[in-house]
Amino acid sequence: MPILECRRVVFFSQGDEAAFFSQLQANKGVRKVEGVGDTLLLHVATSLSDRSLRELLGAFRRYKVRMDQLAQFSSVRNRDWFENPRAYWFTSVFGRGHGRKRRTPKDAV
Repeated sequence: MPILECRRVVFFSQGDEAAFFSQLQANKGVRKVEGVGDTLLLHVATSLSDRSLRELLGAFRRYKVRMDQLAQFSSVRNRDWFENPRAYWFTSVFGRGHGRKRRTPKDAV
C-alpha cells in the first residue's frame, strides 16, 4: 500500500484544517491518515479511481504537498487525462521533460 507524505502542511484556520481532513476522510482511496512529527502519512489504495486521484491532485495543490509522489498512479486507464501536458498539475507531478521525445545526435542528422 503506497504511503504519501504531507510534510509541514500549513493551515490558516481551524476550519481550513477541518476541511483538509474532511476531504481526506471522504476520499475512498485514502485508507488511513497518521501523523508522525510534522508529517502526515496517507496510506492509499494501490490503484486509485479517477475521482480519488483528482481529489488528491486538488488537495495537494491547495495545501502545497509534493505532487510528484502522485506520478506512481499513472496507468493505461487514466493516462489520457492524467498525463495531459496542459493540465495544471502536469509539471508538478511529472516534471518538465516528461513525455517529450528526447533528441539524440542521430535525430539531428
